[in-house]
Amino acid sequence: MATLIPEYNWTDFLKVQKLGQLHRLKSGEVNFNGMYLFTFVNGGVDASGFLRLQTEYKCQTANAVSGEPLDQILKQEVLT
Repeated sequence: MATLIPEYNWTDFLKVQKLGQLHRLKSGEVNFNGMYLFTFVNGGVDASGFLRLQTEYKCQTANAVSGEPLDQILKQEVLT
């Protein structure tokens, strides 16, 4: 449960996404039925790319120890 950043429920997060307004949303924790899904990071204030690179590094570290690729979970090829 986030204490320093806002919390969003999945339904409201999707509403903002469908309106094409994600770039306006503050970084925050996204939950579904009280379960943590992910942390949305608005990198729009980071012209240097530092935030994006640090996030990518942390995700690479996390992926090394847990999780499965989307295509393995869905058992089909995923278009990127």
